[in-house]
Amino acid sequence: MNHREEYPSEYLAGILSEAKTIAMVGASPDPTKFSYGVLRVLHEQGYTMLPVNPKQAGNEIRGLKVYESLAAIDQPVDMVQVFRASEALPGIAREAVGIGAKILWGQIGVYSDEAAEIAEEAGLRVVMDRCPKIELFRPFWKPKLGQSI
Repeated sequence: MNHREEYPSEYLAGILSEAKTIAMVGASPDPTKFSYGVLRVLHEQGYTMLPVNPKQAGNEIRGLKVYESLAAIDQPVDMVQVFRASEALPGIAREAVGIGAKILWGQIGVYSDEAAEIAEEAGLRVVMDRCPKIELFRPFWKPKLGQSI
């Protein structure tokens, strides 16, 4: 899949409807940061959110336990969402494969062909340079929110 092109609506909708547990790498406790807002909205929409931030490990963000790493998470993870520099994405892709995640999602501005290749070769679905919070509110997702199309 070419991750520089627009994703089919069905692909994104399928991921967002199937994922239940999301590990957010780079989650911030700062309410002014974009990662905090995305974590808040996804959590409010019913996703089980697992913040990952080594500097905040052992603390809480929005009442959610913060993990030091993906490997430290003690439950299955459907999706790994990444709020880190693109250079970190290949290593995170390897960690996502290592924990058995099903999806690797790079936030807006987070893109790596190498990471996509690592994840896809292991059977993960990949989204790059997109925001799940934004995608949730696209027209194809309105039925999830109880709105008419």
